[in-house]
Amino acid sequence: MKTITFYKYQGTGNDFVILDNRDLHFDKTNTKLIEKLCDRKFGIGADGLMLLENHDTLDFTMVYYNADGNESSMCGNGGRCLVSFAQHLGIVKDTASFEATDGLHHAHLFDNGEVSLQMTDVPVVQVFDGHIFTNTGSPHHVQLTDNIDHTDVFTQGRHLRNDLYGKEGANINFVEPQGGNVFKVRTYERGVEDETLSCGTGVTAVALAMHSTQQTQNNEVSLLTPGGTLKVKYQPSPQGYTDIWLTGPATQVFKGAIAV
Repeated sequence: MKTITFYKYQGTGNDFVILDNRDLHFDKTNTKLIEKLCDRKFGIGADGLMLLENHDTLDFTMVYYNADGNESSMCGNGGRCLVSFAQHLGIVKDTASFEATDGLHHAHLFDNGEVSLQMTDVPVVQVFDGHIFTNTGSPHHVQLTDNIDHTDVFTQGRHLRNDLYGKEGANINFVEPQGGNVFKVRTYERGVEDETLSCGTGVTAVALAMHSTQQTQNNEVSLLTPGGTLKVKYQPSPQGYTDIWLTGPATQVFKGAIAV
């Protein structure tokens, strides 16, 4: 039995186990171990696990796993938390550049504990009858509701994630306009297979979806999630959306060690 040192971070309630893997000590093929570390009863408990690794030219590399132990697509809140962790390690100061599964990201860190993360450009937002679909680093279904507080996110989200999108699945976002440039959002996340308190790529998808369907004319919106408030700003263009930034808090909860 060996001991793993870990850090726990959260961004608007989206929580993560983070490991400093610059020496490549962690076995990335051990899916069951990753799943156990994320388990809220038998492990540390988290929506996902991240590794911070070296990069040849950038500040670091981000490797992200869902709570089910499988390597996954981009996680916006996770990226913001990993930037904060890199600052904690002394790798970066007030700016950062790193590589994730969807490419290069830049970030700014602020004295109030917030991190602003540049997301990848989004060339296409598909508007269907009853929902919108787009990929903001991860695939997202966006659906308007007029009573979000009483929406059965787990049941409806699981149904749409599986029956509409098949084995690969998609994240399912329910959104209710609050007036002006404010929207309330709840998200069912694939890989976690449950509602999470917040989803960074999800609120980014919601912001772009609401602009695309003329629910807002603003190029910066506030997203109210069960875990807190996030802001997304963007530039519409003939090529879709560019210069997209996701901003919100990223907080270290604790540091610990676990025997595995």
